[in-house]
Amino acid sequence: MLVKFRCLYMDYLPVFLNIKQRDCLVVGGGEIAVRKIRLLLRAHARIHVVSPAISEELSNLLLQSPVITHTAESFRPDHLQDRALAIAATNDHEVNRAVSAAARKAGIPVNVVDNPDLCTFIMPSILDRSPIIVAVSSGGTSPILARLLRSRLEALIPSAYGRLAEYAARFRDKVRQRFIHQENRRFFWERMLQGPFAEMVFAGRDQAAQDYLSEALENSTDQFPTGEVYLVGAGPGDPDLLTFRAMRLMQQADVVIYDRLVSPAILDMVRQDATRIYVGKVRNQHTLPQTSINELLVKLAQEGKHVLRLKGGDPFIFGRGGEEIETLSQHHIPFQVVPGITAASGVASYAGIPLTHRDHAQSCVFVTGHLKDNTIQLDWPALARPNQTIVVYMGLLGVTELCRQLIAHGLQATTPAAIVQQGTTPNQRVLTGTLETLPDIIQQNPLKPPTLIIVGNVVKLHQKLAWFNSTSEPMGTSSGPGYP
Repeated sequence: MLVKFRCLYMDYLPVFLNIKQRDCLVVGGGEIAVRKIRLLLRAHARIHVVSPAISEELSNLLLQSPVITHTAESFRPDHLQDRALAIAATNDHEVNRAVSAAARKAGIPVNVVDNPDLCTFIMPSILDRSPIIVAVSSGGTSPILARLLRSRLEALIPSAYGRLAEYAARFRDKVRQRFIHQENRRFFWERMLQGPFAEMVFAGRDQAAQDYLSEALENSTDQFPTGEVYLVGAGPGDPDLLTFRAMRLMQQADVVIYDRLVSPAILDMVRQDATRIYVGKVRNQHTLPQTSINELLVKLAQEGKHVLRLKGGDPFIFGRGGEEIETLSQHHIPFQVVPGITAASGVASYAGIPLTHRDHAQSCVFVTGHLKDNTIQLDWPALARPNQTIVVYMGLLGVTELCRQLIAHGLQATTPAAIVQQGTTPNQRVLTGTLETLPDIIQQNPLKPPTLIIVGNVVKLHQKLAWFNSTSEPMGTSSGPGYP
């Protein structure tokens, strides 16, 4: 078994600091400093302000709050002594730079307002549903965008979520005592926090909610957890194309088994503490044979794991999903299948190539273009029919043979054809030509899998209908459609 990790870098590590009753320094006495002081007050800090002069608003705050003190001096490094953190909020760049340098030297976290380069930590846009706190940050590049995202979250996360978290804290020890197995504790809370109990809390029916939670806990058993497999289609690459059900199951899984067609952006949306096992297949090089993957799914489920089998595209379209659930069925393993947007549909849409069109194609057929002994075993007479779109999965290496056979069985050499690289992702690239010219175009323009080939008159519509911001290279020349 091979466990493979993908390293996705972050500009900052998100952390939450406990500064209750701790001494914090704010350098500056104007409007910006006041905003930071109010934030520190909400975190129950003791605040020491250093500034030769302060605003009237800050003067009023000093009168109202005994935890704020003011030193009417210019900043000196000794003002940092015994401070938990420092914030520079002046309009003097040299003073801000001096605060940053002194704090870094002293090993004290420092924030310089509107200057990320001088910060060791940054202040996010905050959604406060205490004890639930959501912080959104753009790394200092676009605070307005962070605030816009926070405003969207405001509508999605009612204030009652704070009360929901308080209930979880109140019953935490009882739940821990009830369930020995961690998986059972997690699934109990997932059931409570998404069901009738949560709705009672949101509606303000606190006593009913408490009674419901107590009864549910009393009636729960700590039997060894029952395993299950989720066969989930991840779509062609764009995370926005995932279904709601796929997202929900991705957050429930203990183990994730994924292939090479699952994009890093989608994999990053899986529950962060889930074990990840890579079983990707490259031509003539399989990390695990399919039979071993089937057996692994059974083994993990029998151990009581909730297993996410994450596949690019749709599990039942060239995804061997049928083989996997046959094995699960034979071993009486519970499973769910979540369809995904298959590559043919998603990639064609993002390339601006409709698979059917009443003026160009009244049928569409999906085939796989794997080479075997340098040939492709397909029903060529059935494919080489007029007014039909052919979509070829995994056909990059066999494109020359594919085009030759289609021409040999009756399609015109001038039949439009396209190949799309990494469709629906920022790396999407579209090459268009004809059955006669496409192999040479690909030879001159090396592509990176996964790719999809589309053959038929509908390809003519690409230049007119292309909407996604991809690189489009028609008939061997280069142009880009961009957004409308």
